[in-house]
Amino acid sequence: MPLPLLWLGGAAIGAVLLADEREKRHQLELKRRKGIAPKTFKEGDHLPLAPSVWQAGHKKVQPQPGSIICCFVYGLIEHTGIWLDEHTLIELHGSGLVRAVSTKRFLAGRTGSKIFVACSHDHQVLVEPAMLEKAQQAIYTYREYDLFDNNCHRFVWSCLSGKEESLSSFNDLNQRLAGYFNQSLYWDEAKLDI
Repeated sequence: MPLPLLWLGGAAIGAVLLADEREKRHQLELKRRKGIAPKTFKEGDHLPLAPSVWQAGHKKVQPQPGSIICCFVYGLIEHTGIWLDEHTLIELHGSGLVRAVSTKRFLAGRTGSKIFVACSHDHQVLVEPAMLEKAQQAIYTYREYDLFDNNCHRFVWSCLSGKEESLSSFNDLNQRLAGYFNQSLYWDEAKLDI
């Protein structure tokens, strides 16, 4: 008998925490629209706005060649890549193959139809043209894939920075990107024609 009560209590606590997180996100979105969201990034800061499966999509942006993009994998983890052109992007696949794929293929077998783009506080896509050239040169090469050590985040970071550093999570990549671009990092939903 006590077990169902524990489950019920756990569900209630989870719902309260989720509602609190949604409210914080909503307040940050409102501040961003008013132009008072964090613009600068200091080492050790938390990122203001990561992508979310619940994101309302108030502002959609057009990815540009060299944009850093991501999507969700079953709502649990993020998969990152680099935008190449109108309907093509470059990713490190779980097989270790660096490949150019369509937006449909990038989203296939994942959680839905949203791709997010790394942006500044004022919805400007963060682009590094030199990164695109490195990513294009890597197409059809193999990397020894490892989910925590040599993953898609490390591939994106190596194309941007030229450094091979272990990035075990999406948050690690976000911290490095914010430091590299020297500003707070936001993820806006991409305008897609799929």
